[in-house]
Amino acid sequence: MGSSLPQSAFFHNKLISVYTSLGYISVARKVFDEMPHKNAVCYNTMISTYIRDENIEQAWSLFSEMRNFGCFPTQFTYGVMVVLAMKSGFLFADAFVGTASLGFFGRRQGCINEAFKVFDDMPFKNLVTYNAMIYLFGHEGFVHECMLMFRELLKSHISLSEPSFVGVLSGFRSEDDLDSGEQLHGLVIKFGLLSKVSVANSLVNMYGKCAVTYLTEKMFSLVPNRDLVTWNTVIGALANGEEPIKAIEFFCRMYIDGFLPNRTTFLSAITSCTQLINLTYGEFIHAKIIKNRHENDDFVGSSLVNLYAKCNRLNSAHRCFDGILDKNLVSWNALLHGYSNRSCSTSVLLLQEMIQSDMSPNEFSFSSVIKSLLPLVLKQIHSLVLKMGNHLNGYVSSALMTVYAKNGLTTDALSLFYDDKLPYTLVHLNIIVGLYNRNGMYHETQELFCEVKDPNIVSWNILIAACSRNGDYKEAFELFQHMQMDHVTHDSYTYVSLLSICTNLCNLVLGSFLHPLMIKSDFNRCDIMVRNVMIDMYGKCGSLLSAVKVFDEMLERNVISWTALVSAFGLHGHGKEALQVFKQMEIDGIEPEKVAFIVVLSACRHGGLVKDRMEMFEKMKEKYAIEPEMEHYLLVVDLMARYGYIKKAGKLISGMPFTPNAASLKVVITKET
Repeated sequence: MGSSLPQSAFFHNKLISVYTSLGYISVARKVFDEMPHKNAVCYNTMISTYIRDENIEQAWSLFSEMRNFGCFPTQFTYGVMVVLAMKSGFLFADAFVGTASLGFFGRRQGCINEAFKVFDDMPFKNLVTYNAMIYLFGHEGFVHECMLMFRELLKSHISLSEPSFVGVLSGFRSEDDLDSGEQLHGLVIKFGLLSKVSVANSLVNMYGKCAVTYLTEKMFSLVPNRDLVTWNTVIGALANGEEPIKAIEFFCRMYIDGFLPNRTTFLSAITSCTQLINLTYGEFIHAKIIKNRHENDDFVGSSLVNLYAKCNRLNSAHRCFDGILDKNLVSWNALLHGYSNRSCSTSVLLLQEMIQSDMSPNEFSFSSVIKSLLPLVLKQIHSLVLKMGNHLNGYVSSALMTVYAKNGLTTDALSLFYDDKLPYTLVHLNIIVGLYNRNGMYHETQELFCEVKDPNIVSWNILIAACSRNGDYKEAFELFQHMQMDHVTHDSYTYVSLLSICTNLCNLVLGSFLHPLMIKSDFNRCDIMVRNVMIDMYGKCGSLLSAVKVFDEMLERNVISWTALVSAFGLHGHGKEALQVFKQMEIDGIEPEKVAFIVVLSACRHGGLVKDRMEMFEKMKEKYAIEPEMEHYLLVVDLMARYGYIKKAGKLISGMPFTPNAASLKVVITKET
């Protein structure tokens, strides 16, 4: 009996909800009247229905009945009754009661429309009323409506106060709002409120949210009597505005000025250290956190866990995690994410521990663990995901597809994708398109791409890469033109695929056509990978000067950059210059890899540098402990044999740690004959 009552009430409530949504109010009322055990849910539904239907008398009658039958009103009931009172004309005897109802709606998330209705119907409005609406619009991010309300207040000839400006400034949150924010700044000066610390703090916050760092700092310098909020605002703005070094500088200045940081300050400071992946600053701030006794705070502790995890200090991350008194989902996820990048087994054990401690994993928890799993464990976690009902979540399902695809489990990835219950997204489509591409299934890649309604940059890049892999170079550039017509911004992966095609075709004209396009789309944002491919393209397409120019303009270089330049000089027959570039790479502290030695040995062959090639070969083994492979031996043997060192070449072949192949023997035999 005990278990049947709630089910019966639930069933009746659902019926009432369905009938009222379809407009069958009398049928819904019949179901309501026949309910053996009524609860607050069914009363709220029927009262709301009568209010919408303008049947005020029935709504009041049901509310009275609800109280008489001992069914206690909920917060939702009182919200509904405010609307009922408003429609009955009881709310607006004066502005104070109306403003109080505004406050009620303002505290309830998603009730902004109801609040505006209350405001619009009020015959008497005062400054507090306007400020309440301005704050509500600003807080919810309705910038346009916030400004309209502020302008209406200006026209009403009611004297503005500090909260009026604080409320409207809180709504400006992006670069698009900067013009409006600067206009408000002018009004603040006009009304003589710049000396008010709350208004000045709001201006600092506004410039920070609008991503104008220099104005944020300038406004901060103009605040006459800075308080903790001022410091927190500027530090937070700099931390979130990709100026982490400056955020830490202001954190230190705050200490010097005698202000003690609070939770908000520490969170911004730790965020900055995490962005920089800098433990020197991080440990300094951690020491301050301990000194100020904030290390057990759940949010501060979670941020520290994230910092140490990002810096690959998992033991420290775990200690910070253990020190959190009230562990929340954020702290668990921070530690899970850290271990998932380093230790598959530990992240799985941690997930189990999380579940055992009655903390339910969310999509981020599962996604973090899944990305590092081996095939055997992946199946087990997939079963757990199904058991806990997270399998239809977009993040989790895409993570599962990605890892299945990465491990060559194509059937499992496709079965997930073609599951009728899964509401797949563009991310899922891109994963499968990429899977088809990697497996050489070019036609399947094309067919699936045609199903994508609004392809994003990832979709386009995968198809262009598929064309490149399949040798359909013309179609790849046609797709590139379609991207331009659809106003899809190209990224590094787009240019890498297209430049690789130019290299394969040895087409300098086509490569030179892409270069100005890259400059036009902000070449400085092109990453090191693109520039490396560009050096390779120019070198292999016959423009050594262009390859050198791209290399010289690089602010950051890696071993691939140097190797590409060595290769360019070698291909053009400049063996000595190639050797000089290689040696300069060593001087700059870049350790060569196996490919770099293949390239420099090949360059020595072009220049006939037998002695240099032998030195490089020896250096490879002795200085860098790189074991030569067949290709390295073949290059040295070839040069020796070519310049008459047949015996030495034969001796080198006999000393190889593996069986000589036909190519190496052929080189010696050919030269002997």
